[in-house]
Amino acid sequence: MDATQFDFLKNLRNDRFFLLAGPCVIEDETSPLHIAETLREITAKLDIPFVFKGSYRKANRSRLDSFTGIGDEKALKVLAKVKAEFGVSVVTDIHAAEESEMAAEYVDILQIPAFLCRQTDLLVAAAKTGKTINIKKGQFLSGEAMGFAVDKVRQSGNGKVMLTERGSMFGYQDLVVDYRNIAAMQQFGTPVILDVTHSLQQPNQTSGVTGGKPELIGLIAKAGIAAGADGIFMETHPEPSKAKSDGANMLRLDLVETLLRQLVRIKEAIE
Repeated sequence: MDATQFDFLKNLRNDRFFLLAGPCVIEDETSPLHIAETLREITAKLDIPFVFKGSYRKANRSRLDSFTGIGDEKALKVLAKVKAEFGVSVVTDIHAAEESEMAAEYVDILQIPAFLCRQTDLLVAAAKTGKTINIKKGQFLSGEAMGFAVDKVRQSGNGKVMLTERGSMFGYQDLVVDYRNIAAMQQFGTPVILDVTHSLQQPNQTSGVTGGKPELIGLIAKAGIAAGADGIFMETHPEPSKAKSDGANMLRLDLVETLLRQLVRIKEAIE
């Protein structure tokens, strides 16, 4: 994503919202293409700017036997294929400074996971690639505290920064969304995205498999648009119960269009 594309997303605030969506992780070489094609068709119909999301590897799993990916290069090539075939930007997570340059060869946006949002070497390395950087707010931080993460990227020579609200810890096994964080983070002059699926996670389950409340995705998303979020982030899958990661808090792919239509109407109503 170049500076012109970033500025386009940044300046949508009074007009539309944009969407980052896709599966939690690249599970194989074919299903991401189906998901991307479906999402592109829906967002084109509704005139919603769309970025395809997929993690090439999941590094933060509770259990050693959890699925982490199909191989870094193989998954990154799938993301590159999505970009080439459907003409959309793509975003993926990185977890260590040395991953930055590798991932940057394939994607447009590098995403910093919430639990790593204070990791200075990671933020600096990501910034130096010149890619747009999406930093997820730590579950343990206020919106105001994210200004330091933004500064690390900007002071490293990269002004293309976005921030994502993904809920705050509420006890050990639940999250809540404080919608004040949207306004707080917009004060830094960055687009602010609301992650409507991870915000409904129920982490730290004794089974080692994260739970969730996907039936509330619509509620969280509608409130987020009404509160002024610039973008929506969601994970989606044709069959969440069969997803290899985070299926418990995904939106089923065939429900995406209905939700997006509702969000468009809310956005139009508050203009």
